[in-house]
Amino acid sequence: MAILIKGGRVIDPAQNLDARRDLLLEGDKIVALEADITAPAGARVIPAEGKIVTPGLIDMHVHLREPGYEQKETIATGTRAAAAGGFTAVACMANTNPVADSASVITFIKEKARQEGVVRVYPVGALSKGLEGKEIAEIGELAAAGAVAISDDGHPVMNALVMRHALEYAKMFNLPVISHCEDTDLANEGLMHEGILSTILGLRGIPAAAEEVMVARDLILAEITGGRLHLAHVSTAGSVRLLKEARMRGVKVTAEVTPHHLCLTDELVQSYDTSTKVNPPLRPADHVAAVVAALAAGEIDAIASDHAPHADEDKDVEYDYAPFGMVGLETAVPLVVTELILPGKLTWLQAIRAWTVNPAWILNVPGGNLAPGGVADVTIIDPELEKEVNVNEFYSLGHNSPLHGRKLKGWPVATIVGGRIVMEQGKVIED
Repeated sequence: MAILIKGGRVIDPAQNLDARRDLLLEGDKIVALEADITAPAGARVIPAEGKIVTPGLIDMHVHLREPGYEQKETIATGTRAAAAGGFTAVACMANTNPVADSASVITFIKEKARQEGVVRVYPVGALSKGLEGKEIAEIGELAAAGAVAISDDGHPVMNALVMRHALEYAKMFNLPVISHCEDTDLANEGLMHEGILSTILGLRGIPAAAEEVMVARDLILAEITGGRLHLAHVSTAGSVRLLKEARMRGVKVTAEVTPHHLCLTDELVQSYDTSTKVNPPLRPADHVAAVVAALAAGEIDAIASDHAPHADEDKDVEYDYAPFGMVGLETAVPLVVTELILPGKLTWLQAIRAWTVNPAWILNVPGGNLAPGGVADVTIIDPELEKEVNVNEFYSLGHNSPLHGRKLKGWPVATIVGGRIVMEQGKVIED
């Protein structure tokens, strides 16, 4: 069935386009993007006046938990959460059980997504066998099976020689190495950002240096190997400075930042709400300002949720014992709109670039633009729609969000994947 999206404000950073346009989809392809298109016979017309029409949003860092941790999330529930949040594609991390360090697990994830998913799913293979950081995984086998990157996310690779070998080997397959930058010795089993507030709250702190030391190491390794390094969840001013300096030297490095590190501060930890316990931790306002400025300047390439769902009983414990992580797929867009775009800290073009063309380029996956002939993945956002976050209405099995009860503006109202509407007005559409 043809779909005509009529009269929307089309923002396509890949074409440097921000203008009123009509968009015509037929089958699984984009066929026209013009000022005025007459609807073909039998086409579904979606009025989009006052709405933002973008290439399908891509979240390049999520945890779908399956296989092995289906009590936290499944591919079925995680992809529905993605659709509800306006995302047409997600890249899922390798910390499953069994670990995604073999072709068989990558194949399982892809097949499960084909059967039960509602958005595109791109598996990320493990960097090391068993995520143990001791021996690199069979990267060529993972690439052949369909892995779009390699990463031990959730576990830093403390052994520099292993990281060097991973960068060298992944380079042969043009795969990015996604690094979870954390020195576990410096982190010292901390619970939140190390500073005055951690002292007041009596919680063991994680210094910014725990991230920055590993950022520096991995940038040096990327420089000597020529490998493609991608820094996950950048959160400190020091990391931003190191990233900028490395790029000036020509290091092949890209980076992402999460909505929570862009929009929230460690002040939230005063509630002792365990959904505020994330790794890297929420930072003070000066670090937040630094990552926002870096994103606006194009020094950070992507916004990625690091969607990390946990079962309610896992988070309903004392702060010390709760696992790290918060969910983010269903609130990422309105949080960024409310906290950054509406106050003028970030433009629509800058934000959409970080969710579309850049992650598509980094992962070398389809989409990221609305050029005719491309895949018919589209997101429509209502910048005026205001709703209250209710974690009990999430499609995700995880309810661990500190945003519950908060009013946010700028919600996605339609998600189209391969020419099929999978979400409309906040409701996921089942076949």
